[in-house]
Amino acid sequence: MVLWVILLCTLVSSLLGGLYVLGVFRRRRPNEPPLDKGTIPWLGYLLEFRKDSSDFLKRMQRKHGDVFTVLIGGYYFTFVMDPFCFGTIVKESRSKLDFRTSATQLVVQVFGYKPIEATHSVVHASSTKHLMGDGLTALTQATMESFRKLLLFNLSSGEKRAWQEENLFHYCYNIVFRAGYLALYGTEPPRGAGNKEKAEEQDRLHSNQLFQEFRKYDRLFPRLAFAMLPPKDKREAERLKRHFWNVLSVKKAWQKDNISSWISYQDQLLAENGVPEYMRDRFMFMLLWASQGNTGPTAFWLLLYLLKHPEALKAVRDEVDKVLRESGQEVKAGSPPVTVTRDMLNQTPLLDSALEETLRLVAAPMLVRAVLEDTSLRTSTGMEFTFRKGDRVALFPHISVQMNPEIHEEPHKFKYNRFVNPDGTKKDFYRNGKKLKFVNMPWGAGVSTCPGRFFATAEMKLFVFLMLSHFDLELVNEEEEIPATDISRWGFGTMQPVHDVRFRYRPRF
Repeated sequence: MVLWVILLCTLVSSLLGGLYVLGVFRRRRPNEPPLDKGTIPWLGYLLEFRKDSSDFLKRMQRKHGDVFTVLIGGYYFTFVMDPFCFGTIVKESRSKLDFRTSATQLVVQVFGYKPIEATHSVVHASSTKHLMGDGLTALTQATMESFRKLLLFNLSSGEKRAWQEENLFHYCYNIVFRAGYLALYGTEPPRGAGNKEKAEEQDRLHSNQLFQEFRKYDRLFPRLAFAMLPPKDKREAERLKRHFWNVLSVKKAWQKDNISSWISYQDQLLAENGVPEYMRDRFMFMLLWASQGNTGPTAFWLLLYLLKHPEALKAVRDEVDKVLRESGQEVKAGSPPVTVTRDMLNQTPLLDSALEETLRLVAAPMLVRAVLEDTSLRTSTGMEFTFRKGDRVALFPHISVQMNPEIHEEPHKFKYNRFVNPDGTKKDFYRNGKKLKFVNMPWGAGVSTCPGRFFATAEMKLFVFLMLSHFDLELVNEEEEIPATDISRWGFGTMQPVHDVRFRYRPRF
């Protein structure tokens, strides 16, 4: 009899524990945001959120207001859609709202890298030292050399001005990824005197092969991040991980010439902190995706928007040509390619605005914080809510800021000069007469702001600068509509198109 009682109690406890995990007993407490668990235990709204995050959040906002809590895959997420609250959330102390919890889970899941306590400080210290100031100047120069090797190496060969036709997304992603990779991870050392050309050809071949494998992994990334890959794709993802751990291994990296200080310094700091070599190989893979996973797609959208808006294309190209003339350089037949410096890139307010506008339209990151203790928030309307310990707080600025018609007039239109005043200064934005601090958040905010944003910006601007200064560009079908975005990538940075677009290019002179 005693045994049966024990078994029954164990069964009841297990059942109650299971129901608790499934969220059956969750109830809204006083001052907490509206709670919506959906109809499926534990899963909640996971399927709807993954199907179309933007549509789901808009529907929840209409139903519950600017702050609401929903169940998604076993986690309770409180979404804050009031942009005036963003500053409070991103500045809150780590003891209350911690961004590292979710970030750690993600990098373990998709890159196999297990961060140590010092990882964030290592990335921050190295990025401050090598992706800003003089470090950024040197890295921009290295990237210029990479573009010369990949994009401009045959311009002075005397070839006729014949049109070449390509897929625009593939072309932009391929060139920008490879240029960034070579600038960061180093180049093939010449094997003996007079072998520079062979080494450069090897760089072109190797970087292209790496890009092909990277795109395979990139396509799997969204479902891998949510642990939703079928067995076949999961095996492929594991194969690709091992491939990148090997190709980008520390041992192979140190055999390269011109490895960037940003890469070498981080590896040195991790080694000093006791991180084993196999884990540093995985860290190298994480850095590759973090630095190159969004720049190529963004460059695609920027060029596409310029090609679809002739007045924007002319204005930005005129600005590029003006900067070249003032630097004493000129693009002309038979002359060597120009050299674009960081100082020159700092003289392009219209290109800056066009890039900012592109990011406003296509960058859709989700900023997540783990709630480590009950935390209060007062909204701009005076309402006060409490975030519950153990939940997640999430910001989705693409909807609440970037596409908000109260902040950006005609938000679905591309306006290349939206972010710049006629005198070249940055424009301010307001909502209900109150100036906003956050009007575009492609790089995140607060302590989780992308540390490589200045290099990424320089890389994308440099690519577009060179394309506009050296080539005539046009769409094969000028009437073709701008493609829709792949909604499976919502929340992971720059969105990608559901299909590619054909374009053609030829040397301008």
